[in-house]
Amino acid sequence: MTQDIPDGTLREIDGVPQVYYDGYWIQRYEPPADSLTAKKQLIEALTRRLFNHMEHGINIPGKRLDEVRAAYEGEADPRRKRVKGAMLAGALFNRAADIFTRLVDLEACGVKITPDNDLMHECGNCLREALEFGKLVHHRNGDEGIDELWGEPFKAFTMPVEVFYESRYVKIAMTMRNIDRIATCMVGCFDRDPHFPAVTELIQDYAATARRKCETLRTDRDIFDVWSAFAVAGEAISDFEPNCSEDDAPEVWRRCETGRRLLRDGVQLIASVTRARTPMPLSTEKYLAECDRYRRNTTG
Repeated sequence: MTQDIPDGTLREIDGVPQVYYDGYWIQRYEPPADSLTAKKQLIEALTRRLFNHMEHGINIPGKRLDEVRAAYEGEADPRRKRVKGAMLAGALFNRAADIFTRLVDLEACGVKITPDNDLMHECGNCLREALEFGKLVHHRNGDEGIDELWGEPFKAFTMPVEVFYESRYVKIAMTMRNIDRIATCMVGCFDRDPHFPAVTELIQDYAATARRKCETLRTDRDIFDVWSAFAVAGEAISDFEPNCSEDDAPEVWRRCETGRRLLRDGVQLIASVTRARTPMPLSTEKYLAECDRYRRNTTG
């Protein structure tokens, strides 16, 4: 039984290396050798991922750090200050990336970079401050920020690359559980509703493809099949038409339309969680509450 398997257990399943965490077998990748170059590539990838999921307008170049800090400190309106703080987080993040890139270039030229180098300290300080201001940043869905995405570059900076890779498997397992929680709630809304026949199977398939996408790196040769299966599974739910007839009462039609909207919102939330590869607790709780209201209205 899976509950008897210790976290961190390694196993090859169907020819694919897997690691076990929190009830899930997750595809495992060999980390690159630990070096400044590997850390640079990792932080660059995390930077692209971060800004891809955050609200627009915060990807401020590091060279404008002093400007955006002055704008933040001089702002009195709380709502504007929140946005300028988010922009400051982006500038700090990019300043750290700029410094790290130059350090890697120097190392490539034969210059020995030690952990106590002043620029290494400055890079770490920028990442640490970016993490603090990152709490002000919203996800693109507007419901919440994702602190984990701001913390990962700092972890990549401070941890050996292999240790960072292992820490991600724990987060992926938590993300898979978040996906399954949403999908289970969706199924509970529609599994006995004759107006939504076969939608349960579509939801379960979508959750399975979401978990597969969550564990698959973009550089994996299977990503083309994995992503296309995930996208098509989501479209199947979003395009689903309830089985309503002209003889049904107006309240049935209204309930079916509400159900369709709930399904689409669930698809979007699972997509956001999957692409971020980190749990989104605020958005999830909000959606589960909507599902609960739908069930109560349907049965009451």
